Order: sequence, then C-alpha cells, then structure tokens
Amino acid sequence: MLRRGKGIELKSRGEIEAMRASGLLVAKALSAVTERAEPGVSTAELDSVAESVIRDAGAIPSFKGYHGFPGSICASINEKIVHGIPSETEVLADGDLISVDCGAILDGWHGDSAVTIPVGSVGARELALSAATERAMWAGINQVAEGNRLTDISHAVESAARAAASSDGIDYGIIAEYGGHGIGTRMHMEPFLPNLGKPGKGPKLRTGMALAVEPMLTLGPPDTEELDDEWTVVTVDGSRAAHWEHTVAITEDGPWVLTAAD
Repeated sequence: MLRRGKGIELKSRGEIEAMRASGLLVAKALSAVTERAEPGVSTAELDSVAESVIRDAGAIPSFKGYHGFPGSICASINEKIVHGIPSETEVLADGDLISVDCGAILDGWHGDSAVTIPVGSVGARELALSAATERAMWAGINQVAEGNRLTDISHAVESAARAAASSDGIDYGIIAEYGGHGIGTRMHMEPFLPNLGKPGKGPKLRTGMALAVEPMLTLGPPDTEELDDEWTVVTVDGSRAAHWEHTVAITEDGPWVLTAAD
C-alpha cells in the first residue's frame, strides 16, 4: 500500500522489491549500451539498443514520450550535460565522453540510472572527471539512510566533488540547476535533491522513500544553457561534463541501490 509522508511517496518492502526489478532492467540496458558505445556508432543506435532490452522484458522506456522527449535514453556527448536527444547524425568519435541516462517502467514502477562512458582513447582529465562524479554519487548514496536530512546527501555529494577537485588539481564545476529527485510510481517526484548545499536541511529521510542521486560535474565553470531543441543542456564554455546516477531506496538495513547490477 502506498502512503505519503509530507508529500514524499513511501513504499512497502514489496513495492521496493518491485522497483528493484525495474532497476535491474535499467542496469541491463545501460550495460548493453556501454558495450556498444564505440567510435562510429550513432547515439540513435545506442537508443535502439536500450529500447530493445527494455521492451523485450515487457517494460516501457520511461523517457520515450515523456513531455514529448523522442528517445529511450538521453545521450549527452562531451559538453552536453544532460537531456541530449539521440540522433542518427550524431556519431561517436575516439576520445568522446558520453553520459547515458536511462529509465524503465516495469509493472508500474520506475527505475532511473545514468553512466558516463569513455569512447576509445579518452584523456586523463576526462577520465578523472568521470571518476570524480561517480565518487560524488556514491558519497551521496551513503547518506541515504533513515533519520538523515535530505541535504545531508547534497552536502556529501558536494564535499566529495570538492575533495576530488583538490586531489586531482582540477577545479570541477558542480551543476546546481539540475539534480536528483524522488522516484517510484512516477519518474520524477518530490523531493528535488540538490547536488550541493549545507547539511541538516529538508525533509527527514524515512524507510520506504526512494531517491535518484545524480551529480553532474564539469571541467569548467558550472554555467549552463539549454539548446534550441528545448531539451539538451550544455556547458556555456564548451567544457566537458559527466553524469552518474542510481536509484536508491531507504530500507531498515540502510540504502539499497536498486539500479546496481547483481
């Protein structure tokens, strides 16, 4: 049975297990896309790979048709941060860094995850950027626990990103306009989860909540702009970006990463 806690959807253990099934399917789709992502492959081909995996399992791509979005994945190459539209004419090249965001609906429950994939031989700074973004995601996930506050996650993401910037000697930009979100019977639900901020603020986290934790970092300033397609978000200065995301549920035993492969 669904309950509500201050506008945030709470799930039973059985409902979280149902979300796990959709999360595993998203993980499978992203694994197939990662294997296919190589020089000469179009982002439309990657989209087709993900959609086939999802539909073959009897599920529905969350993104396709969402507010008119035309793809089953968001494919964001290099300076594109999020919401890149798959295209037959956009072809991967050696040295590209592509972030792929994917969602699936299975039996009414959503899973949502993103990975950043190096294509061919990628530069050391780009690899460090992706690694820093992934570490920031996991730092945030570690704070998805009963009794914490929402911005404890935000602060952990920011702190990990800044620690990586210091150790890597790279002034990573942290995207503020876009962030994580609640998820369950809909893909985007309350609350919005910022990727930076002071700890100890926002709603208290409770068992049964599910959140998508998704930091985005850049190799330059965090200034963004949306392209004329009204979807694709890019860095203003053209610097490269990375995006990592997992769907995480709060259980009695701590965070359960629903979109991580077995």
